[in-house]
Amino acid sequence: MNAHPKTAALAAQLDAAEPAANPQPTFAERLVQAAKTLLPMFETGKPINAKTLRAAMLGAFGASDTSGAWVWKDAYDAAEIAQVMMIKRYGALMQKQAASPAQFLGMIDRLSALAPSHTRRSEDSVRLQQFSTPLPLAAIVAQAAGFRPSDLVLEPSAGTGMLSIFAQIAGAGLALNELAETRREVLRALFEGAPISDHDAASIDDRLDRAIAPSVIVMNPPFSAAQHVDGKFRKATGQHVLSALARLAPAGRLVVITGESFAPKTKSHQSAFRSIGEVADVVFSAAIAGKVFARHGTCIDTRLTVIDKRSAGDDVAKIDAEDVYHPLCETTADLMAAVLAHCPVRPDVMPPCPTGVRQIGSKSGPRLNLRALRDAARQETRDLAAERAKHPFDSVDACPLVYEPKDWTDPQGALQDAVYEDYTLQAFQIDGAAIHPTSLVQSAAMASVPPPLPTYQPLLPTALTRDGVLSAPQLESVIYAGHAHACYLKGWFKPSEIAGQLVAAADTDEGAFRLRKGWFLGDGTGCGKGRQVAGIIVDNWLRGRKRAVWVSKSDKLIEDAKRDWMALGGRESDIVPLSKFRQGSDIRLAEGILFVTYATLRSAEREGKASRLDQVVAWLGDGFDGVIAFDESHAMANAAGEKAARGDKKASQQGLAGLALQNAVPDARILYVSATGATVVGNLAYASRLGLWGTGDFPFVTQAEFVSSMEAGGIAAMEMISRDLKALGLYLARSLSYAGVEYDMLVHDLTPAQVAIYDSYADAFQIIHNNLEAALEASSISSEGGTLNPQAKSAARSAFESNKQRFFNHLITAMKCPSLIKAIEADLAAGHAAVVQVVSTSEALMERRLDEIPPSEWHDLQVDITPREYVLSGVPDNT
Repeated sequence: MNAHPKTAALAAQLDAAEPAANPQPTFAERLVQAAKTLLPMFETGKPINAKTLRAAMLGAFGASDTSGAWVWKDAYDAAEIAQVMMIKRYGALMQKQAASPAQFLGMIDRLSALAPSHTRRSEDSVRLQQFSTPLPLAAIVAQAAGFRPSDLVLEPSAGTGMLSIFAQIAGAGLALNELAETRREVLRALFEGAPISDHDAASIDDRLDRAIAPSVIVMNPPFSAAQHVDGKFRKATGQHVLSALARLAPAGRLVVITGESFAPKTKSHQSAFRSIGEVADVVFSAAIAGKVFARHGTCIDTRLTVIDKRSAGDDVAKIDAEDVYHPLCETTADLMAAVLAHCPVRPDVMPPCPTGVRQIGSKSGPRLNLRALRDAARQETRDLAAERAKHPFDSVDACPLVYEPKDWTDPQGALQDAVYEDYTLQAFQIDGAAIHPTSLVQSAAMASVPPPLPTYQPLLPTALTRDGVLSAPQLESVIYAGHAHACYLKGWFKPSEIAGQLVAAADTDEGAFRLRKGWFLGDGTGCGKGRQVAGIIVDNWLRGRKRAVWVSKSDKLIEDAKRDWMALGGRESDIVPLSKFRQGSDIRLAEGILFVTYATLRSAEREGKASRLDQVVAWLGDGFDGVIAFDESHAMANAAGEKAARGDKKASQQGLAGLALQNAVPDARILYVSATGATVVGNLAYASRLGLWGTGDFPFVTQAEFVSSMEAGGIAAMEMISRDLKALGLYLARSLSYAGVEYDMLVHDLTPAQVAIYDSYADAFQIIHNNLEAALEASSISSEGGTLNPQAKSAARSAFESNKQRFFNHLITAMKCPSLIKAIEADLAAGHAAVVQVVSTSEALMERRLDEIPPSEWHDLQVDITPREYVLSGVPDNT
């Protein structure tokens, strides 16, 4: 493939740690060394598992993957290199021994089955679609190509040489191209003497030495990825094929593996096939089931296509599409059979010029057609790049959101009779806005205070309101967030001597600045907090503030953020994780939403590299006034430290980092999002932009005074603060209504057999209990004279009681499952939806038991991860 994620910098660190007297192996040489370690296992027919692969990499690199010296994509490359070595050494002999191509394919299949599956993928391998050709499929490509000793074979995206090796054992000459430096070095080690270039295969004809005129080209290009293009580029395959075809010698053959959609029926590829038809004929094409690629990290359907280039003066061949395009092949055996039955034998081809000079010929029609083809492809590429550069919001129909004020009065008597009140917009109404999919409520105390009438009008795509993408309560949040962000807190501030903190200042002090107000979203589960955050960012995006930061608890939540952002019309590529950029490097992102986790944000400076916080601030730049959303903001709890039952509790690093980020960009539009942000008073220490202290809006001069007063006032004081914040338009908190929800207890009657099982295990635990003291004496924990090790004795008894509780909990749960399954089946039959929460799955226990099983027993697993395991092994291990 075209590129490969390199950990060369880490390998360089390994090299630097070695004595300088002897030159140290490069990263590629270490990969080749690992492959040589694996080669004997292929030769003896032993499967290579993750443990074996890790050991080979550890031996070659002198470090594990956890150190960052290599990643698992590198390990899989080493396994592929070993396969190439295997074919180089034994491939020709295997072909001689095979009675037919199908029999040879069977040999290759068995060899490939020994290699490990690609179960772990790097970000770059997914983004650049680096899925190497499986060895059996490479053998089929070789059969379709019909390699001859007189051929010069070009592989524009050579990768680890999985396709090229079959050309070499056929005696053909090679010309290889690979963009990734590490893989080029590997190819030099595997194919000594072959010319190896480093061009972008998408424009191989423009860049490759003119002396190279291949008679055969085999390729597995990226299906929808291109260099310097973010996201999917659907015409990438056509670009690669057209450039390769332009370089192919007349009467030559091109065999390409593509996505299944690469066919004339696909609209995005029709232009490419029209261009192909001007100079060549598609003589064979068959779709391939995704499971063929499954062991190499993807399960998408693919396609094998064979294209024969016409010689100068040849007429367009009349080929029936039904004779060329064949149905999906489920296995490699089916594909080989289709190739043997339907792929025509290669026509005679003019051998490469012995002087190495490409024969250009006269400036007649075909040559001019090729130039026109190349110019058209270039123009199309430029047009597509320009089109892709446009953002959906650049041409979206957007207008200020219109709403009308309304009078609000307390519901007569309702506020005294219920804990929660039905939620409705209290200060205004939005014509045409959809009601929330589920009824919402707010506490009676919060319902007694209406928010102020805002003046801010968000700029949003009209479809968000028209199509009900954002409900009325969600739009209300966007309005009040914008209303708060339009104002500044009272007072002036300047940086403190303590890094990341501020102190009060006079407006005349040098470097003094004001802080923009923040806003707090306290909605509970089901209110769509993610969409509300996305809506606030969209409003600012359309106003030209196209940089934002989305801080969350886990990197896995980026998928939820992307889902909510795309629901409002954004692109998936707009949200970029900070982890994509190395610490200390510049964040090269002109516009977009930087997704950051709290754990990453607190990463300190190390090895001369700036902290993650400084990296984010540098990207935001001076005068940043965009959105910084602190999702699950209670993760910044205890930003100021507090007194606990066992003494003073230090301020959390996450809280300090979040506070420092707010203070570093005083003009930023801060958004706090948490359903539990105010459960503990001290946890509000991070919410400095609400003006709870030091601004005059509340009677607290300092943060410490605020915290102590709230702790003294208890829940009532917290409730008053929440109401006051709502009255100022700085806080909203809604929850799902449980009105109409009914509870029905499902009762399971134990069967006599289940009662007998329960009694048997109860007897077993009684025996263990009665012999526990003897076990403790045997373990020298206690003796007849007393306890020898009180801590160990306490731990043993605690483990016994814990295992006993866990065992019977699991046992009773398992016994209830028959009734539960019947109830679910009945609900489904009645048209209801069944939601099941699964806890205590014993996944960790299962993984521990599987790790204990040697690879030789994997074909016949005998493992017990049922509650019985607690009886058979848990108690002896703890006593």
